[in-house]
Amino acid sequence: MMRVFRISLGVLGVLLTLIGLVWMGQGSGYFPYPASSFMIDQSPWIWRGAMVAIVGLVLIFLVRRLVR
Repeated sequence: MMRVFRISLGVLGVLLTLIGLVWMGQGSGYFPYPASSFMIDQSPWIWRGAMVAIVGLVLIFLVRRLVR
């Protein structure tokens, strides 16, 4: 049971990190896909993406360090 919990939290951490990086890329204009996205060149999405990515990285760190 604990193994499934650890794997699930690890996958969630990776997904949050990737989503945060995409949001940061779109907000900064470096990843303008899809072209009709409302997030392109909108600086609030850089900060929101950074926060989501940080949460994902912290979750990965906690899973690797604390849940054994």
